[in-house]
Amino acid sequence: MKRFLILFLFTFQGLLAQVQFEARVSKNTLGLNERLRIDFIMNVDGDNFEQPNFDGFKIVAGPSQQISQSWVNGRSSFQKIYSYILQPDRKGNVTIRQAAIEFNGQIYKTSPIKIVVTNAVAQERDPNDRPQGQGSETLNLVAEISKTNPYLNEPITVVYKLYFNNIGVTGFKELAKPKYNDFWNQNIDIKQLSIEEGSFQGQRCYFVILKKTILYPQKSGKLTIEPLSLDIGVQLPTNRRDMFGQMIITDDNKVVSAGAKTINVRPLPETAKPEGFSGAVGKFNFIVTPSKTSVKSGEGLDLVVSASGSGNMKLFTLPKPVVPNALEMYDPVHDEKVTTSLTGMSGRISDKYTIVPQYKGKYIIKPMQFSYFDLSTGSYKTITSQEIAIDVLDGPMQAEANSTANAAKNVISKTDQFKYIKSRTSLVSIAKNDFYGSDLYYALLFAPFIILPIIIIAKKKKEAIDGDVAGNRIKMNNKLAKKYLSEAKKQLNNKEAFYIALEKAMHNFLKAKLHIETSEMSKDNIRELLLSRNANPESVQSFINLTENCEFARYAPASSASIQQDFDKAVLIISELEKQIV
Repeated sequence: MKRFLILFLFTFQGLLAQVQFEARVSKNTLGLNERLRIDFIMNVDGDNFEQPNFDGFKIVAGPSQQISQSWVNGRSSFQKIYSYILQPDRKGNVTIRQAAIEFNGQIYKTSPIKIVVTNAVAQERDPNDRPQGQGSETLNLVAEISKTNPYLNEPITVVYKLYFNNIGVTGFKELAKPKYNDFWNQNIDIKQLSIEEGSFQGQRCYFVILKKTILYPQKSGKLTIEPLSLDIGVQLPTNRRDMFGQMIITDDNKVVSAGAKTINVRPLPETAKPEGFSGAVGKFNFIVTPSKTSVKSGEGLDLVVSASGSGNMKLFTLPKPVVPNALEMYDPVHDEKVTTSLTGMSGRISDKYTIVPQYKGKYIIKPMQFSYFDLSTGSYKTITSQEIAIDVLDGPMQAEANSTANAAKNVISKTDQFKYIKSRTSLVSIAKNDFYGSDLYYALLFAPFIILPIIIIAKKKKEAIDGDVAGNRIKMNNKLAKKYLSEAKKQLNNKEAFYIALEKAMHNFLKAKLHIETSEMSKDNIRELLLSRNANPESVQSFINLTENCEFARYAPASSASIQQDFDKAVLIISELEKQIV
């Protein structure tokens, strides 16, 4: 009895023990290419474990389960653990939500855990991972930058190369795209990925170019290029061999990153900077071209201001021409014919102004200046256009037009003396039309005498139609036959539904033509009634055979071809009987 009492006390103590259920992680901050271990630990044997939604992570391994139980100094301890290995798939703050278990009818949940995922970090390779008999495998993503200390608006290129050796690459996807803050950027299309042979850190290996980008820094100082990170599917050799002596290959995923890069951008020199400098950097030609230099008054001409060459073509503005007041100039139409390659932008940009002269005479468009910073010499260059003379052949002279305008201001014409007095009136009659005696009045007065007879006639006709029970039943059966035949056509790809609809269509056709009910539809009765209505015996037999086939075909295998044949046969038989039955 004492033994049972002690056992009961231990059991009761276990029931009163506090339930603990918590989540523990191996680290709270990790790189995009690192892995995280998370354990869900409970001190009771909980049921219905519900894992959280690992949004922002990919499950690499798990869940694995461990159970341990021990007795120490008469006290028992129990522990159950569910473990996962996770791989982050994006940067930022990620929350692992609650897991849940059920114990003694109660639900217990863990607390959410916040994880900070940073850029990919450098990892030391475990020497035990090297395949036997070969050098260690190589898998590195490198961002090769053409220049790390460019001038402001000087083009630089970033080429992302994936180096690999003794490893098979099966595919990749981007985990983090590079960010080019404070850079104008454009990707260069790569039509087809090709594997080339090269070297990495003195080791012979292969590489493939994944991405090419041209950058123009828009701000001086230290600028950071955020890294490109990839999740790469790989095939790794192992130390094991199969029964034929071939090395066993395993599939895995590796996360690689090009790492953040810092660019030190030099500002353009302030000394000797031209007054009209608008930010052009490169090597350019500048020209101002009129479409014609001799025009008539009111006739327009085009003035094209253009710059061509290589440099930051889309990142500066062209100078604006200054024209005399007698020439009316409209806003320009901007045009760009620029191509972008790894060497930078090149081509031609232009502004086309439309100019319309107002008065006769000869007018001068002053020379224009375009300044740019020449990267090859490290100095500013200024190009000055030629002076342009526009000859307006006819029209009023500007001086005459001005004097005429001034004189007109001081002379008041006879017609202007009484311009404030209106010559036309728009009088409105004070008397208004009354409703009594109007067309609307008579229309509303006689409308009931016209509408009421129409309503009475329509009601009697409807009562007559409703009283014809047999006729209504025939019409309804005709409608049902057409409805089910149409439904059968829609169900040509669904065998059972097709034959049900086809059978209903044929039954409703008989109800409409023979005026019978479903209880009277025996094979002999149908044959007798159809033959008595002058139906062709062959058509009658085909109709009966098809009706019997509908019930059988619902449970027998049938092809799409046979279903289409049965539908065509039903349409043909119903059409023939429609013509034969009198």
